Amino acid sequence: MVDHTATRLSVRGCNIALMRGGAGRPLLFLHGGNDAGIWIPALADLAARRDVLAPVHPGFGASDTPDWLDTVADLASFYLDVLDQLDLSNVDLVGCDLGGWIAAELAVRNTRRLSSLTLVGAAGIHVKGVAQLDPFLRTDAENIRDLFHDPTRSRELWQHLSHKEMEDVVLKNQTTTAKLTWQPRGYNPHLYKWLHRVDVPTLLIWGADDRLYPKDYAAAYQRLIPGAKTAIIADCGHLPHVEQPRAFVAALQEFLDAKRAAA
Repeated sequence: MVDHTATRLSVRGCNIALMRGGAGRPLLFLHGGNDAGIWIPALADLAARRDVLAPVHPGFGASDTPDWLDTVADLASFYLDVLDQLDLSNVDLVGCDLGGWIAAELAVRNTRRLSSLTLVGAAGIHVKGVAQLDPFLRTDAENIRDLFHDPTRSRELWQHLSHKEMEDVVLKNQTTTAKLTWQPRGYNPHLYKWLHRVDVPTLLIWGADDRLYPKDYAAAYQRLIPGAKTAIIADCGHLPHVEQPRAFVAALQEFLDAKRAAA
């Protein structure tokens, strides 16, 4: 697996942590609320063929919390500035959970620098009548357990996040997530109206056993984004890139290879 470098990037006065590894076409990975600043094995696998950039969102982990950060749309606009500052083109954009919401908001605004969009267990829309777990009504231990189909994987993440040196980071991440997603819970009531504007090839990767955003959400996103494809990963909860990294990388790579062959 390919290692990475950890650097700082200043964009319009906001300093963020940035992990980067590999070489090739750029792949921008936007993390969810629980995996900020972690270079997971799936990223290392992707970096064997791609230039993988994994920033830590403003308001999370080792990144600044700027005064202008109020909404998920603010983060989408910020990442458009990041793409401009780094002068990246033909970017494969991948967003998971909250990062998927950011990626969707970015794509409805401007796809000029994008080659594709992949949403993984993404928040951002609401599907009426679909039962979901509410993370704000669960304990920290329950929230971690809720992310996975396999309970042994939840114990690994819980052990990592419960280390004393992680206390401030976890609190910061939780505070920012609450600020951005508290009301309404985990979605923008206007986003669905504009998803038809996404004009790059799109893949939706979902865990078959996702309890936070069940696979009905993948079907809803597929109806709203023209030509979107879906990959449902068996025996998997809300974090396919963490719980089933091989299946996640295989689904994403198959999509990217097919897109490139069709170009």
